[in-house]
Amino acid sequence: MSFSGPFDDRLAIRELLDAYAEAVTLSDAAAWGALWADDGEWALPAETGLGTIRGREAIVAVWIEAMTQFPGVLFQAWPGSIAVNGNHAMMRSYTAESFIQDGYLIDQRGRYDDLCLKLGGAWVFQRRAFRVLRSNRIVVATVPT
Repeated sequence: MSFSGPFDDRLAIRELLDAYAEAVTLSDAAAWGALWADDGEWALPAETGLGTIRGREAIVAVWIEAMTQFPGVLFQAWPGSIAVNGNHAMMRSYTAESFIQDGYLIDQRGRYDDLCLKLGGAWVFQRRAFRVLRSNRIVVATVPT
């Protein structure tokens, strides 16, 4: 896959991805949820035990619960490819997440395979399928008081 299709649509899809990253970093459930189609699907890795969540309401509920495990997360995302075909687009994107959890700095890289949909002139996520590419746990040094 490459970057193909109208530039304005590709830019809008890039901004959709940027808005997603911003909402995760700010832990803003309303902003994050607004980026999904009503009948969206979020497919998560098998090790999460969650499988595929269907419907925006259910997706947001799972996300809100999951975010309690990622305090102070810094989430970054960038596209590897975007191919627009009318009101549908395929995007492959990559992520970098870091956060402190149980005395460790977690540094994780991932990949999303996305189907985006243009509804009423705005792009939303119809389906996001995530997989972890690499995850490192680094002991956080403590300073004696």
